[in-house]
Amino acid sequence: MPGLVSEQDLARARGDAIFRLQLMAGSLDRLLEALKRMRQAEDPSPQSARQMREGVDLAVKLADRLQQTAKNEGL
Repeated sequence: MPGLVSEQDLARARGDAIFRLQLMAGSLDRLLEALKRMRQAEDPSPQSARQMREGVDLAVKLADRLQQTAKNEGL
């Protein structure tokens, strides 16, 4: 699922638990890849450091939500 999530994807995710998990997992993968690229860029600016912290916080929240959703859906 490359690229941004469409409205159609969101609508489908509301009714399809498996697709919802795939969508969240794909989003987490893209976020982790973006963080990896940022880390490799070695930009020492305060803005870059702030963005990295925000990205890591978001990745943790998304991973927690992914695990909770899978648990709730019995998957």
